Amino acid sequence: MKKTTKTTLLSIAIAVVCSFSLSAQLDTPYMLPPDDILSIVDAPATPSVSIHPRGEMMLLFDNPSMPGIDELAREELRLAGVRFDPATNGPGRARYNTGISVMDMDGTNERRLRGLPYPAKINNVRWAPDGSRIAFLVTVDHGIELWYADLSKAEAFRLTEPVVNDVLGNPFTWLSDSETLIYTQVPAGRGEAPLRPAVPAGPVVQESIGRQAPARTFQDLLTDRHDEELFEYYATAQLVKISLNGDRSNIGDPAIFRSVSSSPDGNYLMVMSIQRPFSYLVPQFRFPYNVEVWDTGGQLVRTIAEVPLMEEMPRGFGATSPGPRSFTWRNDAPATVYWVEALDGGDPSVDVPYRDQLVRLESPFAGEPRKGLKLELRYAGITWGNDDMAVVYEFWRSDRRMVTSFFNPNTHDGKDVIWDRSTEDRYGDPGSFMTVVNENGFSVLQFDNRGRSLYLSGMGASPEGNRPFVDEFNIRTKSVSRLWRSESPYYEVPIRLLDTRRGRLLTRRESTSDPQNYFIRDLRSGSLDQITFFPDPQPQLRDVTREMIHYEREDGVSLTAELYLPAGYDPEADGPLPAILWAYPREFRSADAAGQVTGSPYTFTRVGTTSVVLFVTQGYAVLNNASFPIVGEGDEEPNDTFVEQLVANAEAAVNKIVGMGVADPRRIAVSGHSYGGFMTANLLSHSDIFAAGIARSAAFNRTMTPFGFQAEERTYWEAPEIYFRMSPFSYAHQVTAPTLLIHGAADNNAGTFPMQSERYYNALQGHGVTTRLVMLPYESHGYVARESILHVLWEYTEWLDRYVKNREN
Repeated sequence: MKKTTKTTLLSIAIAVVCSFSLSAQLDTPYMLPPDDILSIVDAPATPSVSIHPRGEMMLLFDNPSMPGIDELAREELRLAGVRFDPATNGPGRARYNTGISVMDMDGTNERRLRGLPYPAKINNVRWAPDGSRIAFLVTVDHGIELWYADLSKAEAFRLTEPVVNDVLGNPFTWLSDSETLIYTQVPAGRGEAPLRPAVPAGPVVQESIGRQAPARTFQDLLTDRHDEELFEYYATAQLVKISLNGDRSNIGDPAIFRSVSSSPDGNYLMVMSIQRPFSYLVPQFRFPYNVEVWDTGGQLVRTIAEVPLMEEMPRGFGATSPGPRSFTWRNDAPATVYWVEALDGGDPSVDVPYRDQLVRLESPFAGEPRKGLKLELRYAGITWGNDDMAVVYEFWRSDRRMVTSFFNPNTHDGKDVIWDRSTEDRYGDPGSFMTVVNENGFSVLQFDNRGRSLYLSGMGASPEGNRPFVDEFNIRTKSVSRLWRSESPYYEVPIRLLDTRRGRLLTRRESTSDPQNYFIRDLRSGSLDQITFFPDPQPQLRDVTREMIHYEREDGVSLTAELYLPAGYDPEADGPLPAILWAYPREFRSADAAGQVTGSPYTFTRVGTTSVVLFVTQGYAVLNNASFPIVGEGDEEPNDTFVEQLVANAEAAVNKIVGMGVADPRRIAVSGHSYGGFMTANLLSHSDIFAAGIARSAAFNRTMTPFGFQAEERTYWEAPEIYFRMSPFSYAHQVTAPTLLIHGAADNNAGTFPMQSERYYNALQGHGVTTRLVMLPYESHGYVARESILHVLWEYTEWLDRYVKNREN
């Protein structure tokens, strides 16, 4: 173990500055990983699915291969926290489907959707309320089109030219008649985008007049008046009502629509529109906005709220805006607007008996809003049921407390608590209430045929791993009876309770030898019918050994991890292997909760395109998803001993696989992404456990996120020693292991600016550490282009082989 010494930021800064002149710039083309890895990453993807609102059929979506870097290289504007393609007026990095098939729910009568362009870029697929049709968007080079498909004919039709405006999302909504849609359109005659003045009119000025406005490190903010003009130009849209026969009419005037949603009865629209002044401190979701109810012809019926700019908000994870928020329709009523208002000014530090209150206003939206149920904790959502029952959720972040209660949405005469529990206690999680889609296309509680019971489904965490379940919940007695539970050697997840009377349950099932597929299970007879037959997408991994291992940290906290070993590996004959540890730290308020088992030993081995599990094909043992809890009990915050617990987690994991005889203690690497990359750098700074490390898209200097990060609520000025101690940048002089840094050059994640890796590389290089920095052009926090992904895997291969597998004595 290394001895940690206090080092001033000044001395580190001097070393970093001195290193700038010594840094080498390398021009490297995109490279390819070994063929074993390449064949897995390039394998065709399994179709994704969507289930009919009434469970009558299933859509199968073709998932394309990875996009090329040329797609990411298209022009992208970054304004007010939004990234979009100015040529299409939509997201520049959206995931698309390339085709759609329709299949009856018994697995028969599969047919391709006809009439689609080829190749198609399909997204935003939404069922009509009656399930007879779907609507979706198709992106072309110069815009976005609105389409629909008649599922009885399996035929698709284009409704509009490429005029849909999807800059801010939520581009269309069905009305309850399943014949009409409302969509956002680029305004006719919009003209050319405003040009930046050749000569500035003056300086860019921001001013604070003494009011506190702490904020996390948002990216892509507006920076000047021209940015404001561009945001307004591209985000402004015209609402249009269109029927499936092509008849259309404009609704209201153009505006910057934050969201538009139809009432369950289809007679009203809830319209949220962004207003000026814009801000240079916060993204568009904190800009001022009006909440209005319109009729479907565009006439204003009632202004519900005028929400001000939210640059100033109370501090803490329990903080919220002081005024009305969380506007929604009541799903089981014709047209009732609900929202929430804070009773503590949105300030979690205020000691009050109630934090939030529900407020409602019914059609025809005359008179005063009616104040209703008061909540002791912060509002966390509602599941609507009927005139007698809804379920409301409350949550308090600091102690992880979640309260779930029944209440009457008409009378609001108090609540009936169902559960009051900690969200950290996975073993005690009762599950979530199952829902169905009603005749208007809105989700509501799923009752039994007599209206006496509800249904619960959950992951079923246990010491043996996750065992998903379905329970029947008696409303009067609150008693629970188990209807079904996943049994070994399978991992089976409930998807939809298709028929409560007949007990038909749609599940997704897999095992260590069987890939994921969909089944219909008869809960009464126990019969099981397979309805999809997706093949193994990665047969190259079929003979890889996977085991869920259990071990303990030195303080007794129970830990788990997934251990992957190469096909045909024999520890006695082949000896210990080079190894890779992959993890992501998580905070807990109790050691018991931290030690609970996650995952399942019965899942099928299928890996993502940048997963370190791929390197099991290169002769490495891979310890994936190793538990890395950071525990703070009582008055102690988890991060008070972050470094010590991080090292203890790593020592326990390494000791386990070394003790099993499968890993060579001198040839083990550590890697992680985002907070896992932060973990990697800390472990290399404070221990000698690892031969090398690879940190992806991480933050290394916590003084650059001074108003909190991850689960840390304290500011830098309240806990400077914590920020210093947790910053790998502060201890760059202690790193001796070769360190590879990879970062998306267009990372938009709050806190992981690309500068974090650039400055940390300078610090390491300035102290003589063997290090390499790879900046991926156009990539954001997660990497998507084929060229980028394959190059990352090549970088891993080169680094691991050089500094781990073939490490010199």
